[in-house]
Amino acid sequence: MNFKEKAVSALLWSIWQQLSSKLVSFAISIFLARLLEPSQFGLIAMLSLFIAVSNTLLDSGLTSSLIRTTNPNQRDYSTIFYFNIAGSAILYIMLFFSAPLVALFYHQPQLIAIIRVYGTILVINAFFGVQSTLLIKDLKFRIQTNIQVPSTIGGGILGIVLAKMGYGVWSLVWMSLLTSFLSTAMHWLYSSWRPALLFDIKCFKSHFYFGYKMTISNLLDTIYQNFYLIVIGKYFSTSQLGFYSRAESLSQFPISNISAAINKVAYPMFAEISEDTKQLKNVYKRLIQQVLFWNAPVLVLLSVIAEPLFKFLLTDKWLPAVPYFKILCISGIMYPLHAYNLNILKVLGKSTLFLKLEIIKKILCITIVLIVIQFGMYGLLYFQLFFNFIAYYINSIYSGKLISYPVQEQIKDILPTFTLAGTLGICCYLLEQYLDHVLVSEILKMSLTSISFILLYYAFSSFFKISAIKDFNQLILKK
Repeated sequence: MNFKEKAVSALLWSIWQQLSSKLVSFAISIFLARLLEPSQFGLIAMLSLFIAVSNTLLDSGLTSSLIRTTNPNQRDYSTIFYFNIAGSAILYIMLFFSAPLVALFYHQPQLIAIIRVYGTILVINAFFGVQSTLLIKDLKFRIQTNIQVPSTIGGGILGIVLAKMGYGVWSLVWMSLLTSFLSTAMHWLYSSWRPALLFDIKCFKSHFYFGYKMTISNLLDTIYQNFYLIVIGKYFSTSQLGFYSRAESLSQFPISNISAAINKVAYPMFAEISEDTKQLKNVYKRLIQQVLFWNAPVLVLLSVIAEPLFKFLLTDKWLPAVPYFKILCISGIMYPLHAYNLNILKVLGKSTLFLKLEIIKKILCITIVLIVIQFGMYGLLYFQLFFNFIAYYINSIYSGKLISYPVQEQIKDILPTFTLAGTLGICCYLLEQYLDHVLVSEILKMSLTSISFILLYYAFSSFFKISAIKDFNQLILKK
């Protein structure tokens, strides 16, 4: 199997892995949203930053280092495995004793117990970090699907049962714990790798030298990604945080299924051809066109049908989240693109430049967030939308220089898709407004608007011969 066939096969399996596990997770979240109150989701959202920061510190960029290492051996894997175990234990102890401070910050005493139980996920997840890395490095996404789907179903069933029994926020806590435990057990079941009694300081330093810069960069990104949750949780009610959290998770659904699936293939694929700048540019160019071609119309369409979608899936109690959802959908269009630009820096070993860019962007962002908070939730959301475009522009300047793909050329390549998705979005919004006056059924309104958008998008893409649709026909449909 040549590089092209291997990449396409891995991409298809990666997308299937994302779709299968995320669709199951999505269905479970819908059931839970109907059973639980927005404020209960808000309480879990308050923990997001602390758990995410702990996971980032635990990884220390060592996973990225393993993937980009040409011939890692047992010494590499075992060293990182034991570091993960020891690191997770230390981080959990820190989280355990800092729980009262977190609860005091949010003025939510019940967070103390929740943090101390929920935080054990750190230790559980540390036991399968290396096995997961091996599956990603070898592009074995079918096995990852066989792990993630049963784990998600098992945890979800427990969560729904506990929610029906009136356990409230604890149903979300125990659901997450069981999901992590099942995932760990199945990684060990499917993976033949086992740690040896090895811990090589020299080997650790080698990975850590690359990894610590990635860690700081990822830490900054983690803080930024969760910074809105902190600000909203601190200055607004738990219900508003719950609405924002639900809107964000729903808007991230297509991103996590399309872009994240491609990203799992992209990084190891970029690493494999990192010495061939011309091929790297060609692959990257086609990649961002494909991502935007699928990502943009889905997010634009979701923004158009947001209100009937929320009524149908989540009931009227979640309608205050609809305006947040619309803005977050448009904001999410750009996120994958600047993430792939950063992948170029990583595979080319430019971790110092990567770190500098992240520091500049995140300091700028957090500073402005603290200024726009006076304009309320919409001030925060519109700035988030604006900043995603700025982040893409900054990242693409530097990565573009490295692979001779300047930002002007990138924008020229993605502009047709942007224009088409935006224009059809406006047309279908007008159609949805008309149907709102003549139809009662939310399902029928969503169906007619969605079918119209999809058919028109595909027809005009083919008519105007957009590059992404040609690549899709050639690579996937074999036309």
